[in-house]
Amino acid sequence: MSTFALPRRLLRIVATGVALAGLAATLIALPSPPVAAAPLFTASTDPAPFDPGLIISDYNFFNPDSLTESEIQDFLEKRSCRPSDGVPCLWEYRETTTSQPAKGDGHCLPYSGAENETAARIIAKIAAACTISPEVLLVLLQKEQSLLTRPSASGYLRATGYGCPDTADCDAQYFGFFNQVYNAAWQFRQYTQEPDRAFQVGTVDVGFNPSAECGSAAVSIANQATANLYNYTPYQPNPVAVENAGDEGDGCSTYGNLNFWLFFTDWFGDSAREPFSVVFDDCLHFVDGQGCPPVSLLPTVPAAG
Repeated sequence: MSTFALPRRLLRIVATGVALAGLAATLIALPSPPVAAAPLFTASTDPAPFDPGLIISDYNFFNPDSLTESEIQDFLEKRSCRPSDGVPCLWEYRETTTSQPAKGDGHCLPYSGAENETAARIIAKIAAACTISPEVLLVLLQKEQSLLTRPSASGYLRATGYGCPDTADCDAQYFGFFNQVYNAAWQFRQYTQEPDRAFQVGTVDVGFNPSAECGSAAVSIANQATANLYNYTPYQPNPVAVENAGDEGDGCSTYGNLNFWLFFTDWFGDSAREPFSVVFDDCLHFVDGQGCPPVSLLPTVPAAG
């Protein structure tokens, strides 16, 4: 669990309660609408269009409490899984894990290895140690190797695509399910703590394909979570891929970050959701991020003068 996980969880509860109380007070104060009036809130079943500058909110990316271990297990069991190579589905996969030391301020806390751990437990423990959402780790496993629905022996070795360059096979020292998931979560934390990289918040040129001939376009990266995804998978989908989301584009199309958004939206809802008002500390969203001090409920007030 992260250093500030307990107070942050309490603050999230308080912030949610304050928001609900404010909404209730507003509704009580409103005059009764005519019987035929339109509903006060209209739910939309259509997700917002893909935004290359905001693939996922910081809240959704850095929330280690988004799923419990049992919820992860239930989620895995509900996937339509067709394994190959004689491997198990992820919901029944087990592995003996190795202990990992703390990686320093703002990085992963210690991981206690154990025998015969389930995939759900591994994901939950890594999410807690590295303050990364287990939803993000599940989507990453599917986006990289279809491990939730079409697991294979190769897929378990290269589960999150960590250490897998575009121009060569993966580095074998990172092979293995636990090894892959842990290192991917560590890498996301590393991007966050040392954000001065090729892709960072601001306007950045992002290519459509490893081939320079396919071109690129400027992207206004809105947050650290989206920058993390580009540092991990350094391409954006071209217009043809976006127009045919879920299908094939053209020879210059890449699908990694588009598929991340598609899976997350399909499985967990609006990827850009940030439930807490801007009046609260930004670090309620940007959990243990670069520059986040011990969390406070009230916003920081700049010094006078």
